[in-house]
Order: sequence, then structure tokens, then C-alpha cells
Amino acid sequence: MHETRLSLIAAGIAALTLAAPAWALDSRYRDANSDLVADAPTDAKQLVDPPTLIFAYTPVEDPAVYAKVWQEFLDHLAKGTGKKVQFYPVQSNAAQIEAMRAGRLHVAGFNTGSNPLAVNCAGFVPFAMMASNKNEFGYEMEIITYPGSGVDKVEDIKGKKMAFTAETSNSGFKAPSALLQEKFKLMPGQDYTPVFSGKHDNSIIGVANKDYPAAAIANSVKGRMIARGVVKAEQLRVIYKSETFPTTAYGYAHNLKPELADKVKQAFFTFKWEGTALLKEFEKSEPPAQKFIPITYKQHWQVVRDIDQAMGVKYTCKGTS
Repeated sequence: MHETRLSLIAAGIAALTLAAPAWALDSRYRDANSDLVADAPTDAKQLVDPPTLIFAYTPVEDPAVYAKVWQEFLDHLAKGTGKKVQFYPVQSNAAQIEAMRAGRLHVAGFNTGSNPLAVNCAGFVPFAMMASNKNEFGYEMEIITYPGSGVDKVEDIKGKKMAFTAETSNSGFKAPSALLQEKFKLMPGQDYTPVFSGKHDNSIIGVANKDYPAAAIANSVKGRMIARGVVKAEQLRVIYKSETFPTTAYGYAHNLKPELADKVKQAFFTFKWEGTALLKEFEKSEPPAQKFIPITYKQHWQVVRDIDQAMGVKYTCKGTS
């Protein structure tokens, strides 16, 4: 088998290696009920009840924009938990995972592809996802280009640069990598040159500015950027669209006191979206995001784990135990 090593840039907290798949949690966690996520510690001394809850949204776009978008929700979370709540503007998926693993992050939204690493290596417990009022949710991976690029179909990527976001991203790397290799027989480094932009918005802007002839992105991010006027729809062309994937999952660190964890969950499901900046921003997606719905990692992330298994991905968590 062709051996590929995909290291998480700058963090050194995990590696994805072509090998037999393994979904076992890191040795510091336990999963007695087989729901694939870490149980709360049974030793009360290991539970945390911080005076300030640190919240981070997945770093797919400008953190400064999203600090304002989330403020009304964070005020609601503070009221529901009786805690101060602080927005943490993470710059990468790896940094976000490491922050939770190290105990510096308590509540977060992790993007689709990084959820397995967050669950297995950082003790993340996902419980909610955005959905429409009709309970529709998800997004598609798209491969985009710009008019006049010479890339009219996926096969035309051969011999050119292909922009990905980060190795942990489902739509920004894992799904399109598998697609290019399995369906179109395009091998990285051999048939095309992979480059990494770091974020979906970087890839989208890069294509719009003609820096990249093609890029793999989440169309939910593209839709919001077009709605905000960051890029124009006519600057982009879609040459491939995937099946629907689950979107960002929201959850908490496994070692929060159970009473506090319950209050965090209730805050998500009692938040009233109408008239908020959160609704204004996320209803631009298709389908629109208009509320939080309950989810389970075991059920809703099965399709993502299947992709990882097809790629032979194994998670090896590293760092201080």
C-alpha cells in the first residue's frame, strides 16, 4: 500500500497514518457505555468547575467576525451556567484540539473532519448541531475553480495545483483526497501538487483571486462568504459536488462537572435565535441554520469515520498525558 504520513501542522498532537483503522479513545479516557466518546471521570478530583468557560468556534473563517456573531449566545450561556464566558479565537484545528486536550477549552464547535481527533485525543463530547427549522442540516464538499482557469472538469486538475484547507478537514482534505484518488485516479505529488491554505475562506478567496486553479471547500462556508460580499458568485465555478455531510458539532470537555455539562447542553437547546447575529450569519447557509438539534457522535459521524476507514486512517494521539 502506498504509505502517506499526514502530520498535524505545528501542534504535534496527532498523526494520521495509512494503517488499520482504530477508533479507540486515547488511554487517558474511558468509554464504559460504548458510545465512542469519553465518559466523565469517576474520580471527583478529576472533574473541573471553572469560574470562566472558554468557548471556541471552529477556525474556518475570520475569528474577529465570529466573536461578534456568537456574543448573544455566549451571554445566554453565561446566564444559564452562572459562569463568565470568554470567546477564544483559535487559528487552526490543531490548536483548538490541543487547547481542549490541555484543559484550556471547555465548550466548542469542532468542524466535521476534526471531530474524530477532538473526540479521541481531546475528550470532546459532541451533543448538538445547527439545523433548519425543518430539521435539515449538513453541507456538501465542492471542488471549485474560477472562470477561464482551464479546469472545466475534475480530470483537468492533473498537472496543476490543488488547494486543500488542513489535514483534519473532512471537506477541505480527507473527502476530496479520497475522491481524487479512488474515482479519478489522481495521486498527490504525482498527478497534481497539493497546497494547504489553512482555512476554507483562504481557499475560496484564493480561487476567486486566481491564486489557486482549484480548491476543495465546504459549500456552507462559500454561501456565507458570498452573502457577506467577501467574494462574488460569478468569481467561482463548481466542478464537483459531494453527498451531504454533517456540519460542525458542538460539545464540551468530558471532565466538566456533570451538573455544569447539563447546564451547557440546556443553554444550546434553550437559545432563542430570532433577531440574533447568529441567525443572521448562519441562515445564509443552505439549508439555513436556525436552531440547535441534538446529535450523537456514534450515529451522525458514521459517514465521516467510514471515509477515514476507506483512507486507512489511524489516529495516534500524542502529547502529555
